[in-house]
Amino acid sequence: MARRGGQTHFGYESVRLDDKQGRVNDVFHSVARRYDLINDLMSGGLHRAWKDALVMAVNPPKSDRPFTLLDLAGGTGDVAFRVVDAGGAGTRVTVCDINADMLAVGRERAAQRGLDGVVAFDEGNAEQLHYSDRSFDCVTVAFGIRNVPRIERALEEAYRVLKIGGRFLCLEFSSVDVPGLDVLYELYSFQLIPRVGQAVAGDREAYQYLVESIRKFPKPNVFARMIEAAGFRRVSFTPMTGGVVALYSGWRL
Repeated sequence: MARRGGQTHFGYESVRLDDKQGRVNDVFHSVARRYDLINDLMSGGLHRAWKDALVMAVNPPKSDRPFTLLDLAGGTGDVAFRVVDAGGAGTRVTVCDINADMLAVGRERAAQRGLDGVVAFDEGNAEQLHYSDRSFDCVTVAFGIRNVPRIERALEEAYRVLKIGGRFLCLEFSSVDVPGLDVLYELYSFQLIPRVGQAVAGDREAYQYLVESIRKFPKPNVFARMIEAAGFRRVSFTPMTGGVVALYSGWRL
């Protein structure tokens, strides 16, 4: 997305920033039960390896030592379940998402896994979290930060709810930096994904938005500076798969 005079470039439209959240909600209402399919289409199935790298960076304790994680925009629970599987008996995850349809999918999956008391699902806005200051050991967001209308506010809130010594980790699509691969990725993203979305899910517009939102997201060095501006220290980012995605890290010190 790109902000222009109080507007955000949403897909191929210009939409007022204040209206963007409603439009994003519409998109994810449409695709909630096909979100895993979307991730497969957007990443060629590689999102699983990228999320494994995120969980490895989280490194939840494998003991019964209490460890609390807040996963923002993680409604279907994919990252939350991975963290619980990697951690010990003391690991607890709260999933916060603004979209009730995504959360409904997550709750169903948690019940199927017997994790009702381990993973909690809360409806909330990343720009105005209802959690107390210094509540969590770690805050994560995977492929969701680019859909937040006011990213700076979400970063400030993530900083606020982190304990001293806590870590913020963000996995997001990025800018391909390998000559040749960038052209192929652009072709795949803007020509094939919307068509496949139409054929498989009957919703070309939602897939078109998701692809376009990647293009409009800040470059890695710019987003890293935004994380620093929110108060985080020792900020870094690691490109993966030729820059298709980047894993960002920052600490509250």
